[in-house]
Amino acid sequence: MQVNGIQLAVAEYGPADGPVVVLLHGFPELGFSWRHQIGPLAAAGYRLLVPDLRGYGDSDAPSAAEEYAIDVLARDVLGLLDHADAELGTVIGHDWGADLAWKTAWLHPERVRAVGGLSVPFAPRAPAPPLGLMREHLGAGFYMVWFQEPGVAEAALERDVRRTLATPRVWDAAWAADRDENPPTPVFLTEAELQVYVDVYTRTGFRGGLSYYRNLDRNWERTAPVAERRITQPALFLTGERDPVRRFMPAAVMDGWVTGLRVSEVIPDAGHWLQQQAPELVTQHLLRWLESVH
Repeated sequence: MQVNGIQLAVAEYGPADGPVVVLLHGFPELGFSWRHQIGPLAAAGYRLLVPDLRGYGDSDAPSAAEEYAIDVLARDVLGLLDHADAELGTVIGHDWGADLAWKTAWLHPERVRAVGGLSVPFAPRAPAPPLGLMREHLGAGFYMVWFQEPGVAEAALERDVRRTLATPRVWDAAWAADRDENPPTPVFLTEAELQVYVDVYTRTGFRGGLSYYRNLDRNWERTAPVAERRITQPALFLTGERDPVRRFMPAAVMDGWVTGLRVSEVIPDAGHWLQQQAPELVTQHLLRWLESVH
């Protein structure tokens, strides 16, 4: 599908005349990460658009880092809504997809009926460029800081793709230096499901996804015009009880900023890969919330 000047691989499900719902994946994932939710949501009457985001899978992966800035990505989402002839759509994302869902609703409130985020809450614009703040408060070894140097993280992540995708550890310099790790298949994936990811990332590498992190300061600059804007659409936030993101980005950062938050739930025993680790609970929450906003 031609969207915003690039080709996106987009799977479509559900009735053509149903309310439009866009499902956005995170890093390092694919539209495939929503496989458990697609059937029930489509059966409930929603028209689903499930892309591999730019830089992932079969979608185009521009070489310039600025092609992954948040305002560019938000225009990709608008292009999906345009493809569906939808003046308004509901946008739901996980991880980086959650950030993109929130920011699309923030930048283009006239196009987003409702917004849902999994694992990553909406964070208001920082008082200064975020990379400097991260280095100061979280250290140079923090994974988002380590990701910044082009080529370094790519080499580490691509050295053993199966290990990268199966590890329960955070990808950082210490992890990269450990050559002996041989993690088992995560309990929430079958061997065949893990192999889907391994095959794709072996082919594409990780540069596209890493480019999202390399726009943190650029995103800060480009969102200055909406710095004081609140997200007022009906909203949902789900996180896992064991998600490490909660330690540095708790749901409380949304207080006063996401004024339409109707659902905010912590899923017991789940970690970061929420819709794959607790698929039935996530699907139930999404169905109830979607029914309330359509």
